[in-house]
Amino acid sequence: MENEQNSGAVESPKSTPEKPTPAPVAKEAEKRHFILTSSPHVKTPARVPLIMWLVITTLLPTVGFSVYNFGVRPLIVIVTAILSAMVAEEFVNLIRHRKMTIGDGSAALTGLLLALTLPPSLPLSMVVIGAAFAIIVGKQIFGGLGYNIFNPALLGRAFLQTSFPIAMTTWTIPRTIDAITTATPLGSFKFEKILTPYIELFIGKVGGCIGETSALALLIGGLILALMRIINWRIPLSYLGTVVIFSGILWLIDPAQYPDPIFHLFSGGLMLGAFFMATDMVTSPVTNVGAWIFGIGAGILLVIIRQFGGLPEGVMYSILLMNGLVPLINRYTRPQYFGEVKK
Repeated sequence: MENEQNSGAVESPKSTPEKPTPAPVAKEAEKRHFILTSSPHVKTPARVPLIMWLVITTLLPTVGFSVYNFGVRPLIVIVTAILSAMVAEEFVNLIRHRKMTIGDGSAALTGLLLALTLPPSLPLSMVVIGAAFAIIVGKQIFGGLGYNIFNPALLGRAFLQTSFPIAMTTWTIPRTIDAITTATPLGSFKFEKILTPYIELFIGKVGGCIGETSALALLIGGLILALMRIINWRIPLSYLGTVVIFSGILWLIDPAQYPDPIFHLFSGGLMLGAFFMATDMVTSPVTNVGAWIFGIGAGILLVIIRQFGGLPEGVMYSILLMNGLVPLINRYTRPQYFGEVKK
């Protein structure tokens, strides 16, 4: 009976399944475009012009104190160096048929840093030559911003030091009250064993280059950059810390022959070099381990040059020498690639 019912049953035609209505999420996904890009993938509001002009702003206290300490002459040197660097930058861009780049502030910062490493009395013609050398040879010959191996401002100063040694070591007596009348604190101790009082070193009532006299003004600007994470704090910390430790050991061995660590910290261009030169993003290591190595190496070189070399100061050479080692430091301190298998 059951079979008869089954055989007599009329089979209903197969119904075509209806397409599911796309969900709103699916429709929205169809409208999206997937973009494939190379690293870096972490976005930040910081841009090259913002960073450059911010560094220039943090150097304004140092510029202001130099005018207070030496008169209007440092301001003339600074303006000349900045304008010369910007003109040299655009001259190279014009030859290479590139767009203008003076708006990013890199040329202005190079000119300012160079001027801060020069004596106030340096002839303006030499300032122009040094700024042009810093931009053309120190920066543009390597391909422009981001490709240079050495710090352009320090390279320009090294060229001036080699070409015009007398003019580069002719110092102006500060006009501040009770200022010492000798050349520089480092020169006074190295050649005459005269130790400058710490308060004068810290405030800046001493002779020297335009931007290296006031450790206080430089420290304010440098700490602002470190707190804003514009610079890698490991570089100045390791640089200054190494100088303190190494010079402290020598001072404990023979206090009459070697000055104490505080004198090393506040004299010369150490503060300027540690916060504004060694931390250059292009010419310093990209890894944190490399930053420690860079700062320690520069600190050791500085103390060796100051204490055992023929020159009273060694900040410039210590940073330039470590600049040359940066590619090697980056190579051996890079993190392991994802999925990389060592032999």
